[in-house]
Amino acid sequence: MLVHICCSVDSHFFLEKLQRDYPAEKLTGFFYDPNIHPYGEYRLRLLDVQRSCQKLGIELIEGDYDYTTWLEAVRGLERESEKGERCAVCFDRRFEVSAHKALALGERSFTTTLLVSPLKSQEQLKRSGAEFEAAHSVRFVAPDYRSNGGTQDQSRVTKEQQLYRQDYCGCLFGLSMQRDAQERLMDEMFSPIHGGVLPASIEERLALYERRMELEEQGIAYRIVKEKFLNYRLFTCTLTLGKNSSLSVHALPYSTLPRGRAQGKIEQIINDIGYLNREEVRFITLAHYNTLAGNSFLHVEDLIFHPPTQEQELNVRQKLTCNPYDLTPIMVVDHLFSEACTLTLDAKIYEDTREKLITL
Repeated sequence: MLVHICCSVDSHFFLEKLQRDYPAEKLTGFFYDPNIHPYGEYRLRLLDVQRSCQKLGIELIEGDYDYTTWLEAVRGLERESEKGERCAVCFDRRFEVSAHKALALGERSFTTTLLVSPLKSQEQLKRSGAEFEAAHSVRFVAPDYRSNGGTQDQSRVTKEQQLYRQDYCGCLFGLSMQRDAQERLMDEMFSPIHGGVLPASIEERLALYERRMELEEQGIAYRIVKEKFLNYRLFTCTLTLGKNSSLSVHALPYSTLPRGRAQGKIEQIINDIGYLNREEVRFITLAHYNTLAGNSFLHVEDLIFHPPTQEQELNVRQKLTCNPYDLTPIMVVDHLFSEACTLTLDAKIYEDTREKLITL
């Protein structure tokens, strides 16, 4: 039996049940989810599914990540709610590819772990499965593992196995509507210009789960726990001298401007720090930054494109303000200036949750 797999939270529990109820069947996992976006999230879910299948002794095949084909399939349905027409098209696409994969492998039946997801409509899935069973002569198996406490049992298995628990279906459009309803920043879509790893980002989680795999290979016990913290995302930061002359500028993390804009002049310089006469803005030279950070950047643009970690930058802030989470706008420039300036800073500070790996 070919088993289409969407994620480990659904698949681990589902596959365990299939192994119990279909002992004569050789199960083959098929990870085909071109709807998952961004690609880092796809890699993270695949990684956890690979671990899960390895634990259960099930062969896993990865399908194509044909995201552009999926986008074309759901064109015009971007604002459909979850369990609506976009989901139906998405299921149909994955069922069609899964059915063809089953035929290519000589399988007589196929199923999907989407059946166990409490966020998906079983009736919608069963209708799609029945249509493809009739069209391709591959039996669609639709066991109900959600009833009679199945969802609670699935949650127990998820915790016991420390599976990656994503908080959105994977679809860009579903995520957008979900975050709008929650009035939360859609920070999954952030990709910093420097390509670094941001706190609580998909890239940070991917690195954590890759490290988890290394610990398991080494036989080192661990736990994954969650912690709340104040996160920070910078959208834009620009500095203009006079009317037209722009100057490269780098904002230290947790720099904020209540109205996103400040105009003024540096009115005093104390200990290599320039104090603007508006909004408590401070400027430091790159040379001063290098001294505090122990770095050797040649110019601010180099710092912008190759910054140190946020922890290292918070160290710099602490040396300047005695508080790493101080909100004073601290700007790094190549040199201090005497002209009037306009600083624009669009940034957001918000409550967030991140995962942490603790070895035992």
